[in-house]
Amino acid sequence: MSSTSRGRRSTISTIGAVAATGLLLAACSPAGSGGGDSTTSSGGGDSSSDGGSSEQTTVTFRLWDEAAAKAYETSFAEFEKEHADINVEIEVVPWANYWEQLPLDISSGEMADIFWTNTSNFGRYADNGDLLDITATLGDDHDEWSQAVVDLYTRDGKLWGVPQLQDGIALFYNKTIVDAAGIDPTTLKWDPTGASDTLLPALQAVTKDANGNAPTDAAFDINNVAVWGLNAQADLQAIWGPFVGSNGGVYQDGDELALDSPENVETFTYLVDLINTHKVAPPAADTAANGDLSREYFVQGKLAFFQSGQYSLPATADIGDTFEWGIVPALEGPAGRVTLVNGIVAAGNAKTENLEATTTVLQWLGSDAGQVALAESGAAFPAAVGAQQSYVDFWTEQGVDVTALQEATQAESIPAPVGPNIQAGFGEIGPFFEEMFQGRLPVAEALAQAQAAGNTAING
Repeated sequence: MSSTSRGRRSTISTIGAVAATGLLLAACSPAGSGGGDSTTSSGGGDSSSDGGSSEQTTVTFRLWDEAAAKAYETSFAEFEKEHADINVEIEVVPWANYWEQLPLDISSGEMADIFWTNTSNFGRYADNGDLLDITATLGDDHDEWSQAVVDLYTRDGKLWGVPQLQDGIALFYNKTIVDAAGIDPTTLKWDPTGASDTLLPALQAVTKDANGNAPTDAAFDINNVAVWGLNAQADLQAIWGPFVGSNGGVYQDGDELALDSPENVETFTYLVDLINTHKVAPPAADTAANGDLSREYFVQGKLAFFQSGQYSLPATADIGDTFEWGIVPALEGPAGRVTLVNGIVAAGNAKTENLEATTTVLQWLGSDAGQVALAESGAAFPAAVGAQQSYVDFWTEQGVDVTALQEATQAESIPAPVGPNIQAGFGEIGPFFEEMFQGRLPVAEALAQAQAAGNTAING
């Protein structure tokens, strides 16, 4: 389904759910994550403060994003109207320090009762017995939550967090440019064999230098490009993960990397060629230096097609009335349309001293009522199915039809990275991917070396 927006300017104080660009999904968290260390209370007071109830229990909740924290403050204010005996204290630890601080605080016993975690980090803590088993704590009926997020955080038959928010992937497009080129974005298909490929011709038609030359023209000036075609960059969530999936491939087998396959060689060759051979995508060196460059280009009218997720929506407020734009389903490949769904959960600390109160807060965090503040503010697309319409309504009021993004969270998808040591594995593949995307290392060689280095780190 296609959606269009005039991109009307509005004041959006909250920022949408984001997965950091790059090789590994940092999270799907509100952009601008990583504000300063802070602690806020949703109300209720401290049991030791004047006027506070001596029966009141404080439950701490840690996350890395201040925009989401504000939405949670609203949520917990409602919670405490029904649970006056529980005070929820929100801790914001910036992303830059979050994953360094978390294991230290767990080992020292200083960890919050409940905390955000992402797919690439939860496995080590689940395996170490640091997380509450949500299946045992809240039961095994999880129909109220997005199944994709439940699946991501199910390990050894147990669920290890309460789903909070999620992202899917769709195709943003500059309607002004695309319509002028006579392109229907809903019909675009990539094919590494070229037999049924309609994407490359479309990208060649919309990519123009400052003099109006296309990449197929001899006079095309690669150093003075006015409009690029597509953000074909080393971005796992938005680009190469969905491309791998839509070519029938995988990038992970169990807890190990599975990059070195014929299907993946085809996929990455296609992407690398878009950049270095066909010159319809921004240079890899530029997008590696600034992971948000493609989004900036799209907002500025310098990128015709921008495959991304809910986390890019807030930036569209800056488009104003510059051009018309829309959102359609993600690009189709030989194996169909495959998105990548990422999500964040609220994990319970297995060593909490306030198990009963923590369980009560986890129940609230998993409810429609508990997540509606995230949705109504546009801060994130909630994992509680019953709260999702409020998110759709928020963006409808901004003049944006997010149907394609909403449907992407329920469509066929390739999983986000999971495993106790997957973070270490992806940490090793970066240099190989950088060389590959810049055309300095052959694709097959880069994938083989990246897989070997990554799995050595995972198993080491």
